[in-house]
Amino acid sequence: MALKQVSSTKPRSARGVKVAQPVSVVPSDPSLCASGVAVIETEARALASLAARVGHSFADACRLMLQCRGRVVVTGMGKSGHVGRKISATLASAGTPSFFMHPGEASHGDLGMITGDDVVLAISNSGGTSEIVTILPLIKRRGVPLITLTGDGQSHMAEAADVNIDVGVEEEACPLGLAPTASTTATLAMGDALAIALLEARGFSAEDFARSHPGGRLGRRLLLHVSDIMHTGDDMPTVALDVPVSQALMEMTRTGLGTAAIVDAESKVLGIYTDGDLRRTLDREVDVHKAKISEVMTAECITVAPNMLAAEGLKIMEDREINSLLVVDTEHRLVGVLVMHDLLRAGVI
Repeated sequence: MALKQVSSTKPRSARGVKVAQPVSVVPSDPSLCASGVAVIETEARALASLAARVGHSFADACRLMLQCRGRVVVTGMGKSGHVGRKISATLASAGTPSFFMHPGEASHGDLGMITGDDVVLAISNSGGTSEIVTILPLIKRRGVPLITLTGDGQSHMAEAADVNIDVGVEEEACPLGLAPTASTTATLAMGDALAIALLEARGFSAEDFARSHPGGRLGRRLLLHVSDIMHTGDDMPTVALDVPVSQALMEMTRTGLGTAAIVDAESKVLGIYTDGDLRRTLDREVDVHKAKISEVMTAECITVAPNMLAAEGLKIMEDREINSLLVVDTEHRLVGVLVMHDLLRAGVI
């Protein structure tokens, strides 16, 4: 007997779940915007109520993490896991060593990541996530302090914790009350609150922050020194005091830096000649082949030390409206030339 094929006009997945299709009538701008505003207002109310719950439990959690000799191991499942990864990353970048452990993988060997010196921060809105509940006895057996962020203070996880912080919300922003929205926002905010409270308690500075962000703009501004990017050796345009201006121009052209350092036999800086000086020289109709560089150079030029932060060098250039700096050692001998383009290329600007 032949089987009759039945076609469906409603596409469904292999498990019978309805597949999303483009809507035939697109809602108006006011309708879409009203939905967006409602979500933001719901989450704003959740955050406002969260602030009142920052109390003894919050302080106790901070103290546990401050006393931790190892790392803060953050764990969470589903959306709580995504939030946990962000909280862990924020802790690590703000001076509290941390990593994320997937609770499902923990039951298959990753629990070995946790040492007796660590603190576990477990996240679950319900407080009953099975993957986390399964590993709780093993965490407790190791004597590892347990901090939980839950939406139910009477849950299994909350009762098993050394410290539980209430991150519950009255309602989700999802109209179905199903998709984690306000609850994940509240949890994320509480994680940020913990990270920044720890940062301030440790006296974590901008320089400390930059050391863990060497590739970012802040890291370059706070860690890069003049000596790291200045031109040295044959790349330095230098001329003697008695050479004609034309020779200085040839040296400026050779290096392409738009400047020349005038030095004595011991490389001590006597002055500087720049593109700006050249324009002034031409305005005065000076014969560049006959005039000595000593007649047109800037004698009282600004110099900096090689160990100065590149960002400080940038500020000097901006304040003085100049495009280059001569770098000298303690004996005022030329050791480098820094130009604005170097700062731009290095990402300091």
